[in-house]
Amino acid sequence: MKGPLKIKVLGELVVLRDAREIALPPSKKTRALLAYLVVANRRQRRDYLCRMFWEVPDDPRASLRWSLSKLRHIINQNGDEGCLKADRESVLFDTAKLDVDLLQVAHMTANEIRFLDTSRLETLAAMFRGQFLEDLELPRCPVFEAWRTFHGDALDRTRSMILQALVERLRCEPERALSYAETLQSLDRANKQVSLEIRSLEASARERATQLRTVSEQAGQQASGEAGRPAPGGGQNEHRRSQEIHYCRSPDGVRIAYAVSGDGPPLLRAAHWMSHLQYEWESPVWRHWIDQLSSRNTLIRYDKRGNGLSDWNVGDFSFNAMVTDLESVADASGLDRFPLLGVSQSCAVSIAYVLRHRERVSRLILYGGYARGRRKRGDTHQLDTHEAMTTLIREGWGKDNAAFRQLFTEAFIPGASREQMAWFNDLQRQTTSPLNASLLHSTFGDIDVSAMLGEVSVPTLVLHARNDAVVPFDEGKVLAAGIPGARFVDLNSANHILLGDEPAFADFLREVRSFMAGPE
Repeated sequence: MKGPLKIKVLGELVVLRDAREIALPPSKKTRALLAYLVVANRRQRRDYLCRMFWEVPDDPRASLRWSLSKLRHIINQNGDEGCLKADRESVLFDTAKLDVDLLQVAHMTANEIRFLDTSRLETLAAMFRGQFLEDLELPRCPVFEAWRTFHGDALDRTRSMILQALVERLRCEPERALSYAETLQSLDRANKQVSLEIRSLEASARERATQLRTVSEQAGQQASGEAGRPAPGGGQNEHRRSQEIHYCRSPDGVRIAYAVSGDGPPLLRAAHWMSHLQYEWESPVWRHWIDQLSSRNTLIRYDKRGNGLSDWNVGDFSFNAMVTDLESVADASGLDRFPLLGVSQSCAVSIAYVLRHRERVSRLILYGGYARGRRKRGDTHQLDTHEAMTTLIREGWGKDNAAFRQLFTEAFIPGASREQMAWFNDLQRQTTSPLNASLLHSTFGDIDVSAMLGEVSVPTLVLHARNDAVVPFDEGKVLAAGIPGARFVDLNSANHILLGDEPAFADFLREVRSFMAGPE
């Protein structure tokens, strides 16, 4: 008993029976005809097939008869019931009893892919050997080419969704996820977000390999009676220098990346812009923040939509979307009651979250924030500055323009070293696109939570750098004055992002830790 034909179109056209490949006619048009009939899976008029594959000066009907005879001789053999059926007017390739790879992935939606288990996703990913019918390009048959291109584009999108889902699922196994991310990049070389994803996975794979070597070395030490000695670089700091990256979905389907590090009571840091979970992990601008906040707490932080490892292809950059992203991360992390840290524009996002979920936030910490964006402050100079910066971001972000990057960097961290400034300069290109950056910056200008301040009923600590050039010191005082019972701390710094070696950062940590340790 012969097994059913297997026809593969997700790559070069292949026909198999009992795992043995059947030799197809050398004529490319004949093979293209077979592929078209299989994928179309319905009766086709002869005159339509003639127009699709053969030019008028030839004898199209004779060419079609010749091709069908070659296919029938190869496909309908060994006494099998014929699946290639033709009459005077039409042709049908009946796939009801055949195994066609395309039928397993055709018309799949993102929602369906999301609910498939990982093993099934890996099976589907393995079915793609290349692009749809990649060996059957027929430039002189425009109707067929248009059909092949249309299906190819749709299948590439499906393949990308499958690969992206696997990268998300396997984030904790970076070596496995990396192969899928690299395949995903091969489908779109210009996709910068995938390039960042690969960099992040490579870094995670290196970190994982280091951890495995450490475990192996410790096991060897224990076997040789040296287990009592602490491993170099081990202990609490080693524990802090590991993070797990996860993903969740906001209600509008946007994928949000979040990281968990440290151990102890939870602390959720609302997302600021120009963030990248893996890049920050290595950066001398943010590394001390992560290490210190993870030393006594389980720190949860996430990339804002349009930034870092979160989705870049986003249509909604509204303030409300930012609040729902915070809600999604809090829910996905399984947090019940927790302190919330807002930084810069995420202070306003945190305030809006508190009003929606008063019962979940135990303490509110706001650093370098504001209640009113530059368009809402009634200051003509600040408004002009905001509009000029939005334009500069749109035109200069991510380009090889050292002057623009340096201008931006010096506003955020004027006290930085050369190394820190170089990292922050590069941060602009690594974290988001020029369009996303300008849209986000424009949204920030319209933020106004002034009317909400009086309704905040959780213990609140407001901290602000005295000479902050990004968010004026007075805006921090306005924020604190509007929240009942809020405590305001003046930090002696000109840096919007506090640097690890300045006294102001030590003051920040002391105040925050004392505040979180106090009674609610």
